[in-house]
Amino acid sequence: MRASNAPTYPQPAPRARRGAQPQRAPNPWLLRVPLLLFFGAILLALVLVMLLAGYQFAYRDQILPGVSTVFDLNLAGMTRDEAIVALERRFSYDDQARFTFRYGDQEWTMTAREAGVSFDAAATVNAAYAVGRGGGWLSNLADQLDAWLNGYPVAPVVIYNQTEAQARLAQIARDYVNRPVIDATLAIRDGRATTTPSQIGRSVDLSATLGVLRNEIMRLSMASTIGLVISETPPVVWDTAEVAARIDQALAAPVEFTAPQGAAGEQAWPVPVETLEKMLVLQKATQPDGSVVYQLGVDLGEARALLGEIAPEMEAQPQNARFVFDDETRQLEVISRSVDGTVLDVEATLADFERALFAANPAERRVALAFQHLRADIPDTATAAELGITENVVSHTTYFYGSSAARRRNVEVAASHFHGLVVPPGGIFSFNEWLGDVSVETGYEQGLIIVGNQTITGVGGGVCQVSTTAFQTAFYGGYPILERTEHAYRVSYYEHGEGPGMDATVYSPIVDFRFKNDTPYHLLIETYVNLNNSTITWKFYSTSMGRRVVKEGPTIRGQTSPPPAIYRASSDLRLGQIRQVDYAQSGADVYVYRTVYEGDRIIIDREEFRSHYMPWANQFEVGPGDSRINN
Repeated sequence: MRASNAPTYPQPAPRARRGAQPQRAPNPWLLRVPLLLFFGAILLALVLVMLLAGYQFAYRDQILPGVSTVFDLNLAGMTRDEAIVALERRFSYDDQARFTFRYGDQEWTMTAREAGVSFDAAATVNAAYAVGRGGGWLSNLADQLDAWLNGYPVAPVVIYNQTEAQARLAQIARDYVNRPVIDATLAIRDGRATTTPSQIGRSVDLSATLGVLRNEIMRLSMASTIGLVISETPPVVWDTAEVAARIDQALAAPVEFTAPQGAAGEQAWPVPVETLEKMLVLQKATQPDGSVVYQLGVDLGEARALLGEIAPEMEAQPQNARFVFDDETRQLEVISRSVDGTVLDVEATLADFERALFAANPAERRVALAFQHLRADIPDTATAAELGITENVVSHTTYFYGSSAARRRNVEVAASHFHGLVVPPGGIFSFNEWLGDVSVETGYEQGLIIVGNQTITGVGGGVCQVSTTAFQTAFYGGYPILERTEHAYRVSYYEHGEGPGMDATVYSPIVDFRFKNDTPYHLLIETYVNLNNSTITWKFYSTSMGRRVVKEGPTIRGQTSPPPAIYRASSDLRLGQIRQVDYAQSGADVYVYRTVYEGDRIIIDREEFRSHYMPWANQFEVGPGDSRINN
């Protein structure tokens, strides 16, 4: 027994048995059929080759069957020349095709030829003739069969010279369509607004329009309407009408400042249109979207200046109360009551003015002056305790023996301006501020005054006696001296008791005497003039800070002799008369030092007061024509 997976081998064919029938020979016709088929195929192929060869020969100079143009002109069987003639007769595109360009209600028409378009019949025929002839023989046969069975339309060859169309469209754009962008303008002239309107810029987009034309040419349309492609540019400044209207409204009529004038009715200060025009300010402002608008502003400088001229005659500054200190009761006695002030509220008035400037109603173009009422800083109800005025902290007296009656009178008048004055804590005392106007109208008399390097007759001689006394009182009170100027030369009136270097001249508004109340208490000033004793006394009342003043000097250095006498002519004198108006003094530099203690502490350490005095000559007035006159 063999295993099932043992290999097998082919068995030998059995031999024919003896006595079996012999096999028959094959039919000879069955052998001839394949030969017949073979020779038949060869014959068919030869016939096809002859037919194809005949086809190619028949159309060797002609366009193959099935070839036509896109406009249904059958070109099959035509020679090239015949096809060119047929095409040119059938398709006169150059002169018959029309392109109409339109913008709004305007139209411009040009032929294809004018647009730079021409039909190339020869090139089109060449393309038609090349159908079925451009590849290998097998590929050509396939193309020829496809054209014969399905047809083969050939696109006409069109030549397009865009330069000509672009030139014609550019001319149309320049002559009929394009326009520049114009910004609106606004100005102010001759009392009114002048404007010009804005204009949107417009231009033909040649590139885009030519693109549309190119598409129409490719469609071979015989009649096309093409809208011009327009590009618009908006102006930066669109409209000025609203601002112009405001300008015209502002300049329609004058604006008046008004104020009551008692029983007389009303006082008015008109601002004419010419001035209003100068006050209007036009500016351009860029908006977030990039556009620009005009903005109308008002320069209030002219109006402010006018109010500055009006204010002095309309205002009343508040006046503090004035007092004297009763040394027995240690209370204040009112010698001049406080007066509340009325001051022009410039800002509020200007705000009303700006509103009135654009008012349409004439009645609303009248601006009532606005005022503020100011309370006096030191009312007459203030008490000594409230102000910290409890005692006399310093007093000082100077002498004016030998003064003329006019000088004595002027000392008395000047001193009265300071009597009862209260200087607040930290306040600055200015002699010129409280002295006021020095003139005959305010009670002063003419006398001898020092001006430059001479003594002349003028109003106010003796005022410096008062300022010198004020300086010496502040000096010994230990108050900081902020401004003090010595006289041009030494004056004997001011050297009684203190010696030189302790005078203080004033000449409003150039030369002033000032000191500071550096204490936490109010300072009351009392001034007393005793004409019988020829004295003037200043008293300061406050609360003592325990100050003590040590004076050193005067130290005199660099003395120089007086110059020769000076004689001046005076129309008040006759020839031969003489009057001495000033006396010789030596020149010198004088030094005075001050140390101020507060308890045991030095608060001002050896402060120097230097005075430079020029030498001074005897000065005389003589009658006109006197031979001694030298100045």
